[in-house]
Order: sequence, then C-alpha cells, then structure tokens
Amino acid sequence: MADPAELLNAVRAENPVEPALPPDAPVADDLPWPRAGAAYFALAVIVFATFLNFFDSAAFGLLIEQIRRDFHLTNLDIGWLQGPANVIFYLVVLLPLSRLVDVYPRKYVLAAGILLIALLNACGGMTMTFTALFATRMLVGAGGSAHAPGAYSMLSDFFSPSRRAKPFAILQLGFILGGTLGLVIAGRLLALAVTLPVTHLGGIEIHGWKYVLIMLAVPGVVAAGLMLLVPEPPRRGAIGHGGALPFRVVVAEIWRRRAIYGPLFIALGFSTAAVQGTMAWATPFYMRTYGWSETQIALRVPPFMLAAQLAGLFLGPALVRWYGRRDRAANVKAVTLCFAVFAPLAIVGPLMPNGWLALGASALGGMMGLASAVPQNLVIQEITPNEMRGQVTGLYLMMFTAVGAMGPLIVGLLIDDVFGHDGDVWKALATMAVLLVPAAAFTISRAIAPYRAEVARLAAH
Repeated sequence: MADPAELLNAVRAENPVEPALPPDAPVADDLPWPRAGAAYFALAVIVFATFLNFFDSAAFGLLIEQIRRDFHLTNLDIGWLQGPANVIFYLVVLLPLSRLVDVYPRKYVLAAGILLIALLNACGGMTMTFTALFATRMLVGAGGSAHAPGAYSMLSDFFSPSRRAKPFAILQLGFILGGTLGLVIAGRLLALAVTLPVTHLGGIEIHGWKYVLIMLAVPGVVAAGLMLLVPEPPRRGAIGHGGALPFRVVVAEIWRRRAIYGPLFIALGFSTAAVQGTMAWATPFYMRTYGWSETQIALRVPPFMLAAQLAGLFLGPALVRWYGRRDRAANVKAVTLCFAVFAPLAIVGPLMPNGWLALGASALGGMMGLASAVPQNLVIQEITPNEMRGQVTGLYLMMFTAVGAMGPLIVGLLIDDVFGHDGDVWKALATMAVLLVPAAAFTISRAIAPYRAEVARLAAH
C-alpha cells in the first residue's frame, strides 16, 4: 500500500482543488496555539450543544410511554421511533456534512445543525400522527450528524496533543449531564406540561408531552447563537496544504489501517447498540418491571447515573495514563478493559429483584461505558491526518449511529415477537446484553497489537 502522503500528492495532481489557505499564509502548525480563554470558551459552547443533543434523547425517552398511549403504538413501533428513526437521514447526510467540516469553517456547520434540531423539536410538538412524529425524529438525527465530527475536529485544533485528553474528557460532560440532569429537567417540564390547558392551533392540538418538545427548542436557539461567537481555529496536522480531499483518499487511508479501524468501528457498533437499547427502554423497563412512575424515574435515576458517569469521566483518562507508562497501546487497552467490565454489569442489571439494584448495576455499567469514550476518541484523533479527521470521525459515528440505532429496535422485536408480553422488557434487555457486549470486548482487543505498531511508526517519523 502506498504511503498516504504520496497518494495524496498524486490525487491532488489529478484533482486540483481550491486551497483552504492562500499560498503565502503561514502553516498552521507553525502558529502559536489559540489562547486558553478562546479554547475554553469554545469547549464550553460545544459542551452545552452536546448537552442539548443528549437532553433531547433523555427527554424523548421519558415521554415515550405517553406517546405510546396517544398514538396506540406497539413495542416494535417504540423501537422504530427511538432507534432507526434517528438514523435514516443521519446516514444520508453524515458524510457530506462531515466533508463540510473538513472544508468550511466548522462553527457555521455546527450552528446550522443546532438550530435545525431546535426547530424540529418544536415541529415534533405540533404533530398529530405517528408518521409525522417519526418524520421529525428522522430529521433531528440528520441535524445532529455533523456535531461530533465538527466538535472533535475543532477541539483538536484548539488544544495541543499534550493538553487534549482533558478537554476531550470535559466534553463528555455534555453527554453525562444531558442524560442525567437533562432527565431531571425533563421530568420537571413534564410535570409542568401536564398542568397546562390543551391548546388548539388550527387543527393542531398541543398538550402534555407536546409542550415539552416545544420547550426544548428554546435552548437550542441560544446554543446556535453562541456557536457563531466561537473563533475558528487554524487547522493543524494536515498532510497536504489545505483543500478538500477526495473521498477515495479517505477510504484508502482507512483501509491501510484497517487492522485498527475495523475492530474499533465494529466494537463501537456492538457496545452502542446495547447502550442505546438500554437507554431508550429505561422508562418502560422501570415502569413495567418495578412499577415506577415517570416522576420517580426522573428523580431516582439521575443521581446514580451522574455520580457513576462523573467517576467514569475521571477513570477513562486515569486508565490511559496508567497504561501509557508501559505501553504505546494505552488507548485501546483502556477501551478493552472498560468493555470487559461493562459486559457482566449489562447482563445482570435487568435480572435484579428490585429497581434500586438494577439501577446500581446500570450506573456502574454507565461508568465503564463513559470511561471508554475518551480513549476511543483519542485513538482516531491520534492516528488520523487533519484533512480527513472530520470524515473519518463521521464514518466512525456512522457505525455508532447505524448499528447503535438497532438496539432499541432489537428490544422491541424481542418483546413483541420472542417473549410476547409487555412486562418482558427485562428479558429483552438481558438477552441483548448477552449477545452484544462480550462481543464488543473481544473485538476491540484485536486492535491492541496493530495500534501499538502504528503509534510507534508515527512516533518514528
């Protein structure tokens, strides 16, 4: 396989592109790194936007039983709504938007996506049919498709490699708080919404859970405005001199490192399917298995999950540092350990005799899942050239999203077509965990040796 730099030079000769920088502009790698104040302002805005993405998911999950009653849905319908609905358009636009991240100012791409999600949430609150709600959820997924590629690409150009682990860990606060504090806020909003009178706008009826979706639009508009205030950092780590790279070059680079990217992508798909399936069905699980109400879930689940995930936020970088003292494959080894510990917790959690024990197992599993997030993302940023970082991250997230979205659908399918009773959510969750999480741990372990060799090769250059 040809060296990627040689391949790029050949492709550029055949396909000249408009340079991203004028010929006399200084090379970004020779410029000072952005000021700490600007870097941490960007990080804060990105964390807020990430929070809103996961707040949306948490709030929608809390509303799902009310949506089910309003639209008379089956468990399989719920699986479609919480899983594939979010990825159909996401997968269509992910790579084009990821390419925009590599070519245009990233803050504009991110702001547009945030604003689109806000407007679609408002539209979701005005739907009158399951089909219309399904359509808004499809477009919400599309709006969020450029967020992670743009966020990680920007942060990699705001923070030097030696300082990058900390902001990448802080970024996980968006995920943590979105699924925990966001659940509390959603519970309060729902409690308020059910006291509001039914509103009629033409032929549209707004009540209960619909008010909550409309309320979710407000902070999204604020986040989009803040993103426009973020300074665009110079791009670093380019293997060419600016410009867009043809997609076949990106594919060739991934194929050249397939021994690393392959296990990483596949393991992420397995683990994410299990995690997303569990998260999407958390409200029905606690309601149907242990008799908890939405209000009780919104009060009881977040403190456990917040404490555990904050612990995971510190555990992930700590594992990287600990392995890093003795092994170049520290990032992949840390992910492998996290998945191996997560597997038994995911399996036994749904089998617990009461809700508190199930919640404890779920919280510990969430801690290990969160701990794996930082080293997973560091793997890609460490071995991927800047000019294709957005697109590679986009492909990585395509696996995350496409396979992960099957988790909620698998659970719904198991309940309706295998176990046959609404109360069998726990059986479906345990079965899914047995099938997916041990496979994720084994698969990622296959990347340890090739990743160690690739990091050594890059260090030698």
